[in-house]
Amino acid sequence: MSKLKLGAIPDNKPVKLSIELPADVHRDLVAYADVLACETGQKNEAGKLIAPMLARFMATDRGFAKLRKERRQPPSHEPAPNSKNA
Repeated sequence: MSKLKLGAIPDNKPVKLSIELPADVHRDLVAYADVLACETGQKNEAGKLIAPMLARFMATDRGFAKLRKERRQPPSHEPAPNSKNA
């Protein structure tokens, strides 16, 4: 079995977006969907792979995770909202 970054696609309630892809990216997406169908036995249209691919990309992007974490924390020079100094 190959080591694809995606596994079976969960059935979630979607939010509809309309995007344009370059033709070569679309061809690769269709090819990926075919390989994934062989690996998992689950046939999905290529467009259904975009959301899990983006989610996987963001989940494994260390720079994004670091910046996201920094933005959630208050700056060190300001007391936290629930601190006793407030």
